[in-house]
Amino acid sequence: MADLKDFAEQLVNLTVKEVNELANILKDEYGIEPAAAAVAVAAGGGAAGGEAADEQTEFDVVLKAAGSSKLAVVKLVKELTGLGLKDAKDIVDSAPKAVKEGVSKDEAEGIKKSLEEAGAEVELK
Repeated sequence: MADLKDFAEQLVNLTVKEVNELANILKDEYGIEPAAAAVAVAAGGGAAGGEAADEQTEFDVVLKAAGSSKLAVVKLVKELTGLGLKDAKDIVDSAPKAVKEGVSKDEAEGIKKSLEEAGAEVELK
């Protein structure tokens, strides 16, 4: 049981980049779609009652402003989305604009934290 707790602790402490790498490994090597796995986990935890059904499960990460460190934000958007440099720059230039849509709460909060650390103004919807 302690090994599972250690494993859970490691998962919780992953960075956004590491989560993306894990998602790719699960998809490419094991054929597991991480979004489907997250839905299955959320459905399994829904036995707590009707409150879980009312909670928002998918979030959009919206870049409201690039802030003073525009280049760092463009690089981070490029890394987070997998887009090319021009497309990432277009997203940053056209703020407010969704960076990621339909992501889990944990992933959305991780992306928000990363973008805010880079100097951007971010909102979750």
